Amino acid sequence: MKAAPRQHGGAAPHATQAPSEPMDAQTESQTGGPTPDPFDDGTRYATIGDPHRPTSAIVTRRLLILFALVAGLVAACGLTWTITWQHGIDTLRRNAAVRADRTTNALKSTLERYESLPYLLGEHPLVQDVLVDPSATNVARANQYLEDLNRRARANVAYIITAAGKCVAASNWNQPDSFIGQEYLFRPYFVEAVKGNVGRFFGIGTTSLDPGYYISQPVKRDGKIVGVAVVKLNLEWFQGADASEPMIVTDDHGVIFLSSVAAWKYHTVKPLSSDVIASIFDTRQYARQPIAPLPMTVMRTLEGGAQIVRIGGGRGGNYAAPRFLSSQRALGEPDWRLITMAPIDPVNADARYATIVTGFGYVSLCLLLFYWRMRRARVREVMRSRALLQKAYAELNQRVAERTADLSQANEQLKKEVSERTRAEQELRAAHDELIQASKLAALGQMAAGITHELNQPLAALRGFSDNTRVFLERGDHESAKDNLEAIAALTERMGKITNQLKLFVGRARPRNARAGVARALRNVLTLLQKRLQDVSVDVSLIHEGAAPVRFDLDSDDPKLVAHCDDLRLEQVLINLLGNALDAVAATPAPRIAIAVETSQASLTITVSDNGPGIPDDVLPHLFEPFFTTKEMGQGLGLGLAICSSIARDCGGSLTARNNAQGGAEFVLTLRRARAPAADIADSVATGS
Repeated sequence: MKAAPRQHGGAAPHATQAPSEPMDAQTESQTGGPTPDPFDDGTRYATIGDPHRPTSAIVTRRLLILFALVAGLVAACGLTWTITWQHGIDTLRRNAAVRADRTTNALKSTLERYESLPYLLGEHPLVQDVLVDPSATNVARANQYLEDLNRRARANVAYIITAAGKCVAASNWNQPDSFIGQEYLFRPYFVEAVKGNVGRFFGIGTTSLDPGYYISQPVKRDGKIVGVAVVKLNLEWFQGADASEPMIVTDDHGVIFLSSVAAWKYHTVKPLSSDVIASIFDTRQYARQPIAPLPMTVMRTLEGGAQIVRIGGGRGGNYAAPRFLSSQRALGEPDWRLITMAPIDPVNADARYATIVTGFGYVSLCLLLFYWRMRRARVREVMRSRALLQKAYAELNQRVAERTADLSQANEQLKKEVSERTRAEQELRAAHDELIQASKLAALGQMAAGITHELNQPLAALRGFSDNTRVFLERGDHESAKDNLEAIAALTERMGKITNQLKLFVGRARPRNARAGVARALRNVLTLLQKRLQDVSVDVSLIHEGAAPVRFDLDSDDPKLVAHCDDLRLEQVLINLLGNALDAVAATPAPRIAIAVETSQASLTITVSDNGPGIPDDVLPHLFEPFFTTKEMGQGLGLGLAICSSIARDCGGSLTARNNAQGGAEFVLTLRRARAPAADIADSVATGS
């Protein structure tokens, strides 16, 4: 193509502006200076395709803003957590105090209700008589009285101890674990009562091994202490008051003897001295139970004496251990302390949820502000771009006028090139049409050669039989003439079968629900290829649902070996696969082709393998592409396997290729298995097939 001549007195045409050159710089070069922008606040915003980049000062500013926003987020979340947690703790502390006071009053009321019962028991004449004279009559009368009194008062056990420390009468006199005859000199409540004081004691019974609260009073006769009256109360009901919020009661030594958590019983809330441990052991207060410290750590002390404690994890601190708000109340008499444990996990959960909501709200607000600021910046950019676009439009009009002459000349040159290319395209199309016509003639020649090859021998035989028949008729040998006519009929039937088999290449496809028998298709294909298979070993086997392979009887049409496919299309696929296998083993010394039919519950698989050279690795991925062939020119168009793969997909199956272990090629055709009608199966069973 010739160069365009110079315009405007030999001056070169104006070059177009480079894409990377900024538009505002171009404007400055023409106007002599920058044009002020009323919407520009001096800040550059880098966008996609924008040549401007933020400076280090702008980057630093943005980092400071980001740091301030993160600091604000942390401060807001921390303040929300603190306020919510403190409010929850205050509410929990007030509720725990009310619960502790209510439970303390209930326990004190129960103990005070039975406080005077031992005194009234000791003032009764029957009790005093049995202590002065422990005869059988007095003991029996005292036992009956104690049993009746214990039943009406709803105590656990009521019993009488002599000044020598031996129990002489008890309300459980008729039970296996009766207290009668037991020694109680070592019990603290007996020691206090003998001294003339009221004895109060909680411990595990030495006989029944049941824990209980013992109240004792001295029994006096004529101003002299003659024995001790004792009432034992069962306080186990207290332990199950509210298992959701644990509650414990400790004695004067700090030992937990009542607890709604069974694992905490007989532990101490504070370390015990060796003397106290020895005293508890000597008095058998807790039946020689091992007394171990409760792993409780005080985390924080709140207003009103409440404490946040962690139970479990040891002193080292297992921060996953449960935490409670502990509130204590003193009972007075006896010197017990009631401790309520309110879990603070709900408080932590409420604080955590409030913090998450605050964080999301803060982030949403920041994103909203960022969006508003970016929108303002975008509006400014649009206004600025509009002004620049107007300037560029004026310049573009000027350049269009300058380029019109150049484009006119270039247009004339392009017209010449277009005419030349049009002529070349017409010549190319004519050559393409000639090539297509030559391909059609080649295909027609191949088809004619195939038909001639298949029908040549039957036609020659027909001519020979017809000549012989004429001779036989002239001789009067009618039997020989009849045999020749029957042979001629068989040959014409064979020629009909050959032409019918050739029809499958032009037959129309049947619906997808068509059914084809595998045995009949293989039989027809082998008949069609009988001439080419004369020098090839063909092995046809059947593998039924994972069983051992057996020889496939092609003469028997098994109604269970039926596939969802049109019979003509199935035979077309099999003819193509066997034809390719025959081409592959043409140069093999001992050609062999194996056909294996394998069945399963839902599918039928037909595998055609040979002992040829196999498929090269670079050819295998392109094997099913249209017009791809490894044969020489004129041997094939490369459409056979592509058509077969399309037929398999249309029938709901697949066609794959691979190399077998012996080095040859192997094609696997998988089709959906069709269930034979019940009538066909019954006919098959009846005929023994």
